Amino acid sequence: MTVNFPSRGVVEGLVREALFKSLGRALPTSAAPELVVNSSARHMHISPENLAVLFGAEARLEVHKWLYQEGQFAAKQTVTLIGPRKRIIPNLRILGPCRNLTQVELAFTDAVSLGLEIPTRASGDIEGTPGAYIMGPKGLLEMKNGVIRAARHVHMSPADADFYGVRHLDLMRLRVTAGDCTTTFENMLVRVDQSFRLEVHIDTDEANACCLDQASGVALIK
Repeated sequence: MTVNFPSRGVVEGLVREALFKSLGRALPTSAAPELVVNSSARHMHISPENLAVLFGAEARLEVHKWLYQEGQFAAKQTVTLIGPRKRIIPNLRILGPCRNLTQVELAFTDAVSLGLEIPTRASGDIEGTPGAYIMGPKGLLEMKNGVIRAARHVHMSPADADFYGVRHLDLMRLRVTAGDCTTTFENMLVRVDQSFRLEVHIDTDEANACCLDQASGVALIK
């Protein structure tokens, strides 16, 4: 008697389906979601209270350009960042909408030009970080802390996280291929939220290092 055993691919598919069912999670689709990788230029997030200090009590952030994440935008308002020894970065863009804290995100080379030593942190983790002065058209703000180099990260919806088999705050790798140059970034922080669209953020130094503008392929690796 001839017995026809299922192929390895069929067995793996059945096991995967059973595993996701036992975890109470939907089986991700086989089609890979579109991966967008963007370079995040230096910018500022701001609280309503600090916006009032810099732009006046009635100030509201105005949309200059919508960003890839739903509801996020580059505002028309910009400020001047003042570092040690009066070194400055003019026209620092504010991103909206307002948040519950004020934070400045710079690339490493930005910090060097200002004379600041900044740590790499996840957004919002500003305890023990350096501060700076911010000058707006209506006032001057002294930040006690909040200047960071943002940790490279990827925004994911729960469905995207299921596809890649990761959870919120896991770490992944990003591989960027540009011509004959392939660069792999370690410790890509996973951020999962129902409102997120799949998007990687790296800073301008990292984008230049991997020739992101000439990239022929990008991939997230668990």
